[in-house]
Amino acid sequence: MTSCLSCSPSELAARLQAGEAAILPTDTLPALASRPEAANLLWELKERPRHKPVILMAARGDTLLQCLGRAIEPAWQHMADRYWPGALTLVLPAQGTWLEQLNPGGTTLGLRLPACQAALELLALSGPLATTSANRSGEPACLDHREAAERFPHVGQLGPVPWPAPSGQGSTVIEWMPKGGWKLLRAGAVMPPELSIHGGSV
Repeated sequence: MTSCLSCSPSELAARLQAGEAAILPTDTLPALASRPEAANLLWELKERPRHKPVILMAARGDTLLQCLGRAIEPAWQHMADRYWPGALTLVLPAQGTWLEQLNPGGTTLGLRLPACQAALELLALSGPLATTSANRSGEPACLDHREAAERFPHVGQLGPVPWPAPSGQGSTVIEWMPKGGWKLLRAGAVMPPELSIHGGSV
């Protein structure tokens, strides 16, 4: 990879298509990203165990749901319509190549549509991207482009910088349970009133 520099959306999309990783802003925290077929880069950069899945982002909610490779439940569509774009990650049953690339050996795929215009512009050019917070495993998350550049100096960043200030809090993560209903996995920047704050199914 080349040294860290601020790239236009088209330049960074080309680098992603060539198999590189990238750093981009979101509404919550800066993210490391790659094409799904290059998701191994994210585990390597983060020094993260490969059994921990990464998240899929795209420029449109319908694109994300189609990546599940199965019929869409009305409850999933409802959450997507109500809270995307936004700081809510939906963990949903999935099958097919996307699942194998982002959650090897798993049965669910995490999906999010960020409320960040710069990220959405890049995603519209690059197609869906595997994403994870821009930090090494066990370290605090980076909060801006400078911190991300210090930790990952050889990874291109989406320009222009500085980015709009993110919330600094990770997305809320909810999972659809096999018997139906949502389970709160991680409280974050948004809390749908439908959810239990204690992490139970609702």
